[in-house]
Parts: sequence; C-alpha cells; structure tokens
Amino acid sequence: MRLTQEYSDKTAISLSALCLVHCLLVPSFLVFLSGYISLSYNNELIHYIILFIAIPVSLYALITGVKNHNTYSYLFLGLFGIAAFILAVTLGAQIWGEVGEKVLTTVGAILVAISHFKNYRLCRSVACNDCH
Repeated sequence: MRLTQEYSDKTAISLSALCLVHCLLVPSFLVFLSGYISLSYNNELIHYIILFIAIPVSLYALITGVKNHNTYSYLFLGLFGIAAFILAVTLGAQIWGEVGEKVLTTVGAILVAISHFKNYRLCRSVACNDCH
C-alpha cells in the first residue's frame, strides 16, 4: 500500500508540474518556434486530457492518505487545488481572461503539489502497518 500511495503522490506532483509548465511556458515556446514549425493542436483538448488523468490519480493518492493516516487537511488542500484546476479549464478564460486562467492554474498546481508532498512525507515519516 505504501508504494502505491508514494507512486501516486509522486505522479500527482508531476502532473501538477506538467499543468504549470504547459500553462506558463508552452505559449511562449509556440511563439518562439512559430517561424520554424507549424504546430496546430487543440489547446482546450490538451487541458481536458491532463485533467482527465490528473484528477483520478490525485484523488486516489489523497484518499489513500486519509485512509492510512486519518489526516484530512491534505485532502482538503488538494481538493481546493483540483477545484482551481477545474475552474481554470472550464471558466478561467471566459470569466477572468487569460491572466486569470494562468493564476488559477498556478494556484491549483501549487496547492495540489503541496498537498501531495505533505501526504508523501507523512507516509514516509510515520511507521505504521497501513503503509508497509
């Protein structure tokens, strides 16, 4: 159980970082390469694909952490981050513009990453039968 929780926490942190990198760096990267490479992809589809993968992994790791350690604070922190991701993808640009979408994505990525890091660290520091 411990390895599964640790891997899912690490995967969720990586997916949060991927969301952040995609949001902040890909537009600049595409502008930089626009003279060299003609790239055409559905940007919104990428957002939904990342969410479709990130949300179940994140929820699994956080719920497993609650079951193992009965610590709900990391679950709630992660849920706020996931909610920020969902708002950024579904309503961010329409309501708050592109800057608001980036702010929501950044806040969501940071909250999710922190919650999984703390969840991971708790599992590593506590010697209990549920994690081993």
